[in-house]
Amino acid sequence: MMTGSVREDGFASSGGTDMSPEQRVPEWGGDHLADPAGATDLDGDVLGIDPTELTDEDLIREMHSLHRTRLDTLRHAADSALANHLRRTAELETEYLARHPGREVDPHRLRDS
Repeated sequence: MMTGSVREDGFASSGGTDMSPEQRVPEWGGDHLADPAGATDLDGDVLGIDPTELTDEDLIREMHSLHRTRLDTLRHAADSALANHLRRTAELETEYLARHPGREVDPHRLRDS
């Protein structure tokens, strides 16, 4: 359950206006980057398959799923669910970038210098 007041615009306030979701979620410690396979839920169960064990197709499917549920999780999920979502997104995207360091960049997505 998130703590804090509800602002006039209807969004919850945690007291700090310049805090990222990672800073507001106490479960987020950054340790997941050191051992992503070791991340566990409150019952001690491992959360998700190690991204290095996923096929490219499974990795993309998992990332699609996370991105599709991102806004709903950010706005309405419990703090622990948001922390898990952030952790899993970082794991999967890090693995994708490791597999595709020279990924194709769409020239239309570049800004003029």
